Amino acid sequence: MADRLFLASLEPRAGRSLVTLGLMELLTRRLGSVGYVRPIVANADRPDARIELVRRRYGLEAEATELALMGSDEVAEAMATGHTDDVFATILDRARRLEQRFDAVLYDGTDYTGTAAALEFEVNARIATDLGAPVIALVNGADRLPEDTIDALRLARESLLGEGCSIAAIIVNRVPERFLADVVARIDDQGFDEPVWALPEVPLLRMPTVREIVDELDADEVAGEEADLDREVTSLRIAAMSLPNMLSHIDEGSLLIAPSDRPDVIVGALVSRMATNFPNLAALVLTGGFPLHDNVIKLLDGLIGAQVPILAVSTDTFTTAQRIAAVPAVIRASSTRKIETALGIFESHVDLDALEQRIQVSRTERVTPLMFGYDLLQRARADRKRIVLPEGEDERILRATEVLLRRDVVDLTLLGDPDRVRAAADSFGVELGDVTIIDPATDPLRSRFAASYHELRAHKGISEEFAFDTLADVSYFGTMMVHEGVADGMVSGAAHTTQHTIRPSFEVIRTAPGVSVVSSVFLMCLADRVLVYGDCAVNPEPDATQLADIAISSADTAAAFGIDPRVAMLSYSTGESGKGQAVEKVREATALVHERRPELEVDGPIQYDAAVDVSVGAAKMPGSNVAGRATVFIFPDLNTGNNTYKAVQRSSGAVAIGPVLQGLNKPVNDLSRGCLVEDVVNTVVITAIQAQQVAERAEAASEAASETHAALGSEASS
Repeated sequence: MADRLFLASLEPRAGRSLVTLGLMELLTRRLGSVGYVRPIVANADRPDARIELVRRRYGLEAEATELALMGSDEVAEAMATGHTDDVFATILDRARRLEQRFDAVLYDGTDYTGTAAALEFEVNARIATDLGAPVIALVNGADRLPEDTIDALRLARESLLGEGCSIAAIIVNRVPERFLADVVARIDDQGFDEPVWALPEVPLLRMPTVREIVDELDADEVAGEEADLDREVTSLRIAAMSLPNMLSHIDEGSLLIAPSDRPDVIVGALVSRMATNFPNLAALVLTGGFPLHDNVIKLLDGLIGAQVPILAVSTDTFTTAQRIAAVPAVIRASSTRKIETALGIFESHVDLDALEQRIQVSRTERVTPLMFGYDLLQRARADRKRIVLPEGEDERILRATEVLLRRDVVDLTLLGDPDRVRAAADSFGVELGDVTIIDPATDPLRSRFAASYHELRAHKGISEEFAFDTLADVSYFGTMMVHEGVADGMVSGAAHTTQHTIRPSFEVIRTAPGVSVVSSVFLMCLADRVLVYGDCAVNPEPDATQLADIAISSADTAAAFGIDPRVAMLSYSTGESGKGQAVEKVREATALVHERRPELEVDGPIQYDAAVDVSVGAAKMPGSNVAGRATVFIFPDLNTGNNTYKAVQRSSGAVAIGPVLQGLNKPVNDLSRGCLVEDVVNTVVITAIQAQQVAERAEAASEAASETHAALGSEASS
């Protein structure tokens, strides 16, 4: 296993943050505990932006000062006075001590912006060789013609090999989109021994956010929402014209600069944000330090929603514009859109399996929430499915949609009036691109779905008119999309009750063959493993037969998501010690599971502590393969299950993914009305993977039927 890796480039502005995120994501999903070290930074006394980004995103238990080993000034001074070997000895010593705290470390070389820039290549190469770290070489393709990019690639490779470095792979970053295909073709023609991947330039990553401008200018925040500060600024506009002419020159994401004694500009900016036929400003910066009129302040205080962020500075307009133009675009831990975009680009253009083989990364037995989530994303991306989201105007749904689109994981359909959905997205600063939006009230599919729904429910007295009216409901329309194969799965519940979300599924999609009850599980991502809890959301008082069915479904769900199922049938008593109706129900359910699925490892009745703790399990149920090692926990009733999952989630900081419905013919999943954007993303990915499994089962059944048909035909002919 390569326990260290070195990221090196020969020139500045090569897009290191994007590649750093991609490598950290890859290493973390395999190893769990991955450190990040910058051997040399521009100034060891000031916080380094990439160190802060990685520390916060990946929860590194180390101070920023520990992860920056030396400042470039310190290195330059030592080398100038003939103490070169002391520099490398110090770096190596500090690095080795840090390595003891992590399973692996990604070393990130210099940026070529310090006082020792002329010496940095040799310094980086020596550090990499002293550490024995294979190098990921980074080449800057920005503002270069394809032939110039290839020349830079050759130079970087030959220079690193000449310094004795071992190259694991080469990444050419920031290639202009129009040249990408040409560059990739030229790379293939070179026949390098190492894999080389080309990544396109992404304009979004070059744009500063409003928050970065606030920090750089130390601006006062006069009005606006906190979430709007993370919006990227696409262009700068100075309001030197009259209001009507000014409005003709603003674009989506423009930052408008105006003197603070221009109330017409302030009002115009606010109105343009509320108008659906004008682009949305990223922010308005007021210059000069003039106090706002009392009525303008009253107007700002009285507005609810749709406010453009308004910032105030004391400098004049020209100086302010110069300072804003010089603000660097940095990916911070709070830059969700940039992070998702960067990871989506890396994962779409780099062969991750090939890269893993080159750096010889082996998987740890520990499974962290980040590792589990990353694997889910990769599985969903491998066979894209279309998921319908009925609550198209909900802010969390829209933000999750943007994340999923940027990670290039699934195809999505939003339900709702397209104008209203896009207006809502604009008001939240969300970019939907060309995502499909369907209005159930007007779409031609409504008639087709109504006819199908009427056919399915006619035996219940449903009329054609009632069916047509029913299909105006987004939950029914989305469910019929899944039933008819227009979508592969549905996720809803952010703004609807559980009953509203899943009732159409019971009527239309129904249970899978051999399943008597639809149930649910939560995937509980603890610090070092993932457990399955069922049923915590659907069945209040399951009987023994239903409990056995829930256990079998939960074991299958666990296996489908890479969790080896060892099933604990929970009760307030362990083994034969307890009596009573509740214990007998669990004992009977356990026997039914053994009878129906003898290959499953299952034990019960068993108390939670005996199921999860090895020493307690050995004492209370000696000889059991499940006690102390359980991965699937089946609760005797909804009251116990729901309270337990919430207690574990809140007290341990576990990430609870779910509820994940199981037992339906096709996947439909319910969100909590208190869900977060992350919950929506996770549930959509889970649903996509369930849809893959439905397709695999259908294909297997089709192949089995074909083989049976062929066998029968052969017998008949003989």
